[in-house]
Amino acid sequence: MNITNQAKCVIKKRFVRLAHKSTLNPTIKHHLAKSEPGELIEARGFVKSVRKSKNIGFLDLADGTTSEDLKVVFQTKEQPKLRVGQTVAVNGEWAESKGKGQTRELRCNPQEPQHSYRIIGDVEEDYPLQKKSTSMQFLRTLPALKHRTSTIASFYRLRSFLETQMIDFFNINDFTKVTPPIITSSDCEGAGETFKIAESANFFEKTTYLTVSTQLHIEALAMALNRVWTLTPCFRAENSNTTRHLCEFWMLEAEISHVEDLEQLLNFTEDMIKYSTRKLIDLKKEYLRGVYLEEELVQSRWAAITKQEKWPRMTYTDAIEYLNKLRKDSEEKLEFGDSLLLEHEKYLAKDGPIFITDYPAEMKPFYMLKSAKFDPEKPTVACYDLLFPDFGELAGGSLREHNYEELVESMGKHGMDVEEMDWYTTLRKNGTIPHGGFGMGWERFVTYLSGHDNVKDVIPFPRAPGLCRA
Repeated sequence: MNITNQAKCVIKKRFVRLAHKSTLNPTIKHHLAKSEPGELIEARGFVKSVRKSKNIGFLDLADGTTSEDLKVVFQTKEQPKLRVGQTVAVNGEWAESKGKGQTRELRCNPQEPQHSYRIIGDVEEDYPLQKKSTSMQFLRTLPALKHRTSTIASFYRLRSFLETQMIDFFNINDFTKVTPPIITSSDCEGAGETFKIAESANFFEKTTYLTVSTQLHIEALAMALNRVWTLTPCFRAENSNTTRHLCEFWMLEAEISHVEDLEQLLNFTEDMIKYSTRKLIDLKKEYLRGVYLEEELVQSRWAAITKQEKWPRMTYTDAIEYLNKLRKDSEEKLEFGDSLLLEHEKYLAKDGPIFITDYPAEMKPFYMLKSAKFDPEKPTVACYDLLFPDFGELAGGSLREHNYEELVESMGKHGMDVEEMDWYTTLRKNGTIPHGGFGMGWERFVTYLSGHDNVKDVIPFPRAPGLCRA
């Protein structure tokens, strides 16, 4: 059968249209951005609010894909008997809106043959998420339903957006995303705050734990792939029931080969955070809607990240001296080796993000390299904590000890079983590379940028001491 060129073009165009047509039902985000006035559409979502007047009714629909609601106008005297929380499908005409604060609306007149509505999922009489102000404390008692609120949903969309920006940033810088294990036989931090896996000794022939950090594993991967990163769940059996701690949390970790100067790590960490924050500022209209706190607070936090050309650096020793100068003569002074408390961190970061570097060796894990200006009387390691205003520590990293003898000596001082860690120490005997890396608490990052104050609300199902409701 002969087919003319014209017919081939028609077939090709139809095929292209079919190839680009989604097999899924359009979302509310799609309708708000792409549907044209005069078009007959179907909108699906759950009812956020219902309003009625004499001859017309109004419905706000949401489906979680955007912070904006889709406005439905029922053009009929007999209003549908719909309730907040129900999942519905509404068919009608997409039209220019006459109302304030919106440009488009879905007009539905059930008397028109192509207009209709139907209830997909009903709700109970005591459905708890009504159109009124609701506290976060109350929402935490609703582990399955809280995600439908505008505020909680906005946290998750922000979280998703930031992850895509991290993917872009690391791709630009020639990193490979890796998937290290969650089950491990090594306590990376050496703090002992691990969740032991029951019966693992029989199954794996050794005791295993849920990982507190994937660092040791991605060090091995960085030796092969040069630069690696991961965003992975981590677990710490730390009995800290605060607004900044979780037992199960996500950590962004990166490991970089051929890094010999701590300043390289500081600059890279700063570049990474500024990159994603600037992308957020570019789309602030979408990500400022539905946030929990005042818009001014959110934007001030974003500005704190981007306003300085370069974040300041201060050594731990200088930080101790600086804090001691602020104390009264009658107050006890901080000594070398004392931990910086949250109140200290907040004060140091009161004017914006700041790196505190070169902490005492005795305060840090076994794998850290000695500081460039190492003092045997006050030994420090080449590491840093990144402190944020009103929030404290956000990220931390270090150069890693890449000399086998030095590493084994450090492990001995920390009371570690060198033989058990042979899989890790062998990296220093087979083509060792100077390297360094860092970890950033993902929930803390999202919480700070959202203008919120509690990490338990930016993760769908939080795990903390006494908290495992679902």
